[in-house]
Amino acid sequence: MWRWRASWAALVLLGLCALLLGLGYREALGDPVLRRLDVAVRGWPAEAPPLRLALLSDIHLGAVSMDDARLRRIVAQVNAAYPDIVLLAGDMVIGHDREGAEARAAGLTAPLAGLHAPLGVFAVLGNHDHWTAPAAIRAALTRAGVTVLTNGAVRRGPIALLGVDDAYSGHDDVAATLAAWHRVGGVPVVLTHAPDLTAKLPPALPLLLAGHTRCGQVVLPGWGPLLLHSPHEHWRMLYSPRLRCGVVHDVGRTIVVTAGAGSGTMPLRLGAPPDWWLITLRRVRR
Repeated sequence: MWRWRASWAALVLLGLCALLLGLGYREALGDPVLRRLDVAVRGWPAEAPPLRLALLSDIHLGAVSMDDARLRRIVAQVNAAYPDIVLLAGDMVIGHDREGAEARAAGLTAPLAGLHAPLGVFAVLGNHDHWTAPAAIRAALTRAGVTVLTNGAVRRGPIALLGVDDAYSGHDDVAATLAAWHRVGGVPVVLTHAPDLTAKLPPALPLLLAGHTRCGQVVLPGWGPLLLHSPHEHWRMLYSPRLRCGVVHDVGRTIVVTAGAGSGTMPLRLGAPPDWWLITLRRVRR
């Protein structure tokens, strides 16, 4: 009798695992959720209209869950929201080394060239980009009409976009970025890949936009994220748990962490669907 019960228990467990894998695969391939946020910005010029920023991250082109056709559908979804500026927060391709990375990088150009934003499309690189083929990724983005910010700043309307390179892989230079901001002026908006950069930023920077965490990717009820440490980085912590997902308020700073459009090496998501953000910046109402 006990053998019969053990066999049935094993079958039920296998069935549950198969169900979870199927649900996770379907969630990873689903259309990203559009999330919206209004941010009232101190110092916003009275004569300046609101600006709409589209924030995407973690495309991971070349993964099972992200091919050319899916990326083009996401681009069309973003264009349908009519953002003024599109921001790409890193991890454009899949991989941990150079093998095959240049071919994957080349695949970014055609779909991302379809992004439309009157004030431009801007990007920073992520840790996977630096681990694979950063020069090829920059070149592919440039061919697509995307401006890559590397510890620099540009002025667009009332805002200054401060693109800080990836802190997780050690390519950030906050001092150089601040110097570039002081040259161009404007209300600062920081774009970076890993949200833990917030610990290095001065309080004068009230808005940080990031990706990297994939909102935990697989988040189990009662447990939380399945993986908080990277097996590829000697089990280094991937991100601070408090910065895992969504809107985080951090001592006078608003941090927006997108779940990303792709799913990395593992084509599964549970409890953390892919998303992108449409963020409207406006003056403080009195």
